[in-house]
Amino acid sequence: MAAAFERPTFCCCRKVVTGSSTKCESLDSSRDARPVDIASASNFERFQIRHFHLELDIGFPSREIRAVEVLDLVCLRADTRSLVLDSHPSLLIRSVGAKCRCSSGDNSWPLAHRLDPFTDYGSSLVITLPAAIKAHSNFQIIIRYTTADGPAIWWLDPELTSGNSKPFLFTHGHSVCNRSFFPCFDTPAVKSTYSATVMVPPGIKVLMSATRSTFDEQKNIYRFQMEYPVPAYLLALVAGDLTSADIGPRSRVWAEPCLLKIATAKLNGTVERWLSAAENLFGPYMWERYDVVFLPPSFPIVAMENPCLTFIISCILESDEFLIIDVIHEIAHSWFGNAVTNATWEEMWLSEGLATYAQRRITTETYGAAFTCLETTFRLEALHRQLKLLGDESPVSRLQVKFEPGVNPSSLMNLFTYEKGFCFVYYLSQLCGDTKCFDSFLRAYVEKFKFTSVVAADLLEFFLGFFPDLREKCVDNKEGLEFERWLNASGPPLLEPDLSQGSSLIKPVEALYQLWSSEILDGNRITDIDISKWKTFQIVHLLDKLLDRSPLPHEVMMKLSKSYSALLDSMNAEIRIRWLQIVVRNNYLPDFYKVRQFLENHTSRMYTGPLYEDLCAGTMKAIAMETFYLTQNRLHVNLRRAIQQIFAHSANPAAVMTLLEDKPSDASNPISLRDVNVSA
Repeated sequence: MAAAFERPTFCCCRKVVTGSSTKCESLDSSRDARPVDIASASNFERFQIRHFHLELDIGFPSREIRAVEVLDLVCLRADTRSLVLDSHPSLLIRSVGAKCRCSSGDNSWPLAHRLDPFTDYGSSLVITLPAAIKAHSNFQIIIRYTTADGPAIWWLDPELTSGNSKPFLFTHGHSVCNRSFFPCFDTPAVKSTYSATVMVPPGIKVLMSATRSTFDEQKNIYRFQMEYPVPAYLLALVAGDLTSADIGPRSRVWAEPCLLKIATAKLNGTVERWLSAAENLFGPYMWERYDVVFLPPSFPIVAMENPCLTFIISCILESDEFLIIDVIHEIAHSWFGNAVTNATWEEMWLSEGLATYAQRRITTETYGAAFTCLETTFRLEALHRQLKLLGDESPVSRLQVKFEPGVNPSSLMNLFTYEKGFCFVYYLSQLCGDTKCFDSFLRAYVEKFKFTSVVAADLLEFFLGFFPDLREKCVDNKEGLEFERWLNASGPPLLEPDLSQGSSLIKPVEALYQLWSSEILDGNRITDIDISKWKTFQIVHLLDKLLDRSPLPHEVMMKLSKSYSALLDSMNAEIRIRWLQIVVRNNYLPDFYKVRQFLENHTSRMYTGPLYEDLCAGTMKAIAMETFYLTQNRLHVNLRRAIQQIFAHSANPAAVMTLLEDKPSDASNPISLRDVNVSA
């Protein structure tokens, strides 16, 4: 654990709060001061990055990338003697040099450099600068390096892909992983354009989160250009056996050949519908293309909003409603998160809360208010479930989380960032009194701050400027605006939305749950309700309620299995995982063979993690270990380590020594619990 660190406390306007007061006295804009990012080792405040270029030679047999990086920089301060970049021990820095055009002409120098410890998720690359580089001068830094295994780079053997034919590679930069891909200012406060050339073996397709791409077939070289400034974590690459199909005028789906038909059928025509709805609400889509690539089950989260190219896990294809929500959420990030970004990871809600609100505005426009209210009910109940586990005073339930040095921002991704952030944005929409008026505010907010990074004060100052009558209330303190409490108080949201428009879908779930909760089961009334015609979110909402109440009386569990087990077997994985967790938590042996079958057929962390946790928390550790031995060769090494860690935490270490040949999973890849299994 990191040592205690005394840090100044900021109110919502980013002013330092002295003494015991936490009252926000003003909402002065903070655009003049660059925010502090304790998750970055870099001295990014001393430089402007104009552009950077990567030359990547991907070697699948050796599992390494030989790379050259060129950074175009401007030095901002005269007393700067070194450049400090975020890096990682897995990067082998071979050489560093500089080029500069100054009064004596074009010059180049080899530069001294060293790699200093920073945290367990990165290092600092300290580069000594030549005296010829003056304040406000342009210069280039050239870094030659080789990657090894690092948290951003995921190598897959053919056996870990859907097609089992060719090796696969993808990168995952969120939140602070890309420093193990390339040295950088790894902070969302810094944005720049980038370009890349990528060499791969024949037969391997390469995609990147870029606006432009070309392929030189003779040299087998891919070239990419991102023409809009993005933070380092949004640069992403995927290479493998990928094919594509157009699904709209500006959208294409990419997948392994065996998945392309189903992926195309699921999204054909719908993505353009969602994009058009988003544009009507929030203004023009500014990234030109919106493509989707489906990745093997090893992808560590559900989806990632990389600009122009959303990454999404392929196993979500079998769950239509979850696929809809996840893709629309990533589309919403095109405005909130990618165009306007949180300047520090302590305020992730600025991206995730706004994107969640935008996602629900899009689903309301395309699928109706009832569907949106059902999905929101399901997520908010998960939020309260998590809060019950953590307690109302948990610091991670604050919107402005204060990180301790050394804490990995990725490890603090939770539902508060999404759902409490959503509720705060909903509160702002209610203050202005009209949803359409608030849509107009969001369009203006994106237009003003696009391609920049912001703090909460920027959003709130612009909000009060857009609605001057609310500013008067804030200044005069006649009614009081709850900005400071929303941002800095722990516990549940201060306001939740009115979800009554979803009653036609929500009330049947509540009614059936009450029947199952009665002391005397009314079998006739239960069987009269046909859940086979329900939406997925209705069924998972019911199962989550039953899971929360587990262990159930044995006669209830028997009746549940008789009523639903065979039916649920034919449904999607989001439904089956919840039913099987009920089976495990109730030690219902007649259905345990289905748990084993599910773990043998699913190799994704989002499904295997919760089941292994429940198995090891109960009396079925032996089944868990036996199943793991049978399936471990089909699991990515990071997932194997995570499951080994579950075994180690749930039993006498001597009983699982043979399972612990690898190090525990690193903090950048935490297991996603059932209630934290959300898209980025």
